[in-house]
Amino acid sequence: MLPDLPWPSMTHREATAELVLAGWTPCGVGDWAIGLRSPDGLWVARVCPFDPAYAAFLELCRRQLGNPYLPRVAFDTPLDGGGTLVVLEFLAPLEPAQAEEVARRWREEADDSPLAEVRQAAAVVDTEFRARLPWWDGIDLNPGNLRQALDGRVTLIDVFCMDGASVYAQILDDASVVRDKLPDSRHILDIPYIARESTPEEIRALRAAWYRTS
Repeated sequence: MLPDLPWPSMTHREATAELVLAGWTPCGVGDWAIGLRSPDGLWVARVCPFDPAYAAFLELCRRQLGNPYLPRVAFDTPLDGGGTLVVLEFLAPLEPAQAEEVARRWREEADDSPLAEVRQAAAVVDTEFRARLPWWDGIDLNPGNLRQALDGRVTLIDVFCMDGASVYAQILDDASVVRDKLPDSRHILDIPYIARESTPEEIRALRAAWYRTS
C-alpha cells in the first residue's frame, strides 16, 4: 500500500512528496490536512502538519473497530515536527439530504443503532481529551463530516475539533504559550486553512509572532 519508508522521520512536506512520487494523487484539501488517493483508488492518505484533535478521532475508530459508521484505518504514524500521516478507506461525498438526515439522528439521539454506539463512545473520548488537550473544542458533527464508503456505508469523519481561532490568536498574543502547551507544533502555520484564508499581511504577522520566540 505505502512505500516502506521511515515515515516518522519525515515532515509533512517530505511525506507528501514521497506519496506523489509513489503514484498517489492529491484529491482534497481540508482546513487542517490534505488528501491523496492511492493508485488503485481504494485508499486515501491524510497528511497533516498539525492537528492534535485527529488523535481523538483515531482513538474513536480503535474503540469502535468494525462499526459501520466509522472508516477502516489501515495505517497511521506521527511525522516529524508534530504532523500525522493516516491511511483510511476512500470516502466519497454523500448526497446532502442523506447527510442531513444522519446528522439529525445524531443530534436527536433517537435510536440504539451503531450510530448511537459511535455517539456514546465519542462522548467518552471527548471528555478524556477535554481534560488534557488545551484549546479543545469538542464534538462537531455536521453534514460535511458525513461521507460514503465504496461499499455504500454512510461514514463519519473528523468529528472532533480544536478551537483553532483561539490557538492562532494566542500565537499573535504570545506564541510561547502555544509552544509550551503544544510542544509538537513546529509546523503549526502550515495548515491549509491558513494558506487558503489568510491575507499576506495576516500570514506575515503569524510568522513574525511564531518565530520571534524560537
